[in-house]
Amino acid sequence: MADHEERGSLLSLTVADENVLYATYMPFVRHGGLFVPTTGHHELGDEVFLLLRLPDAQERIPVAGRVVWVTPAHARNGRLPGIGVQLSADDDLVRSRIEACLGPLLESDGPTHTM
Repeated sequence: MADHEERGSLLSLTVADENVLYATYMPFVRHGGLFVPTTGHHELGDEVFLLLRLPDAQERIPVAGRVVWVTPAHARNGRLPGIGVQLSADDDLVRSRIEACLGPLLESDGPTHTM
């Protein structure tokens, strides 16, 4: 499970394991993205700051991004409410760490929080 905290446009996401990371990662977004569960109000284009903790990592990685996906509360099919945060073009190291952590799961076609 992914734990999250929210304070204004500051979000915190702790990803417990690779399967949760797979469900959270948005490789189809330009520069990559992460789904952050939240019931807070966010609109497309909002700038957010995310503190990300990957599986088995002690440190939090600061990520500045933009909201590119919104799943509202009470979405159809019981989807988890939250936002998709697009990584910036400068976040190559973050994207590389995510994709290294995912390994072969990156090629999976299993369900995610967004697709």
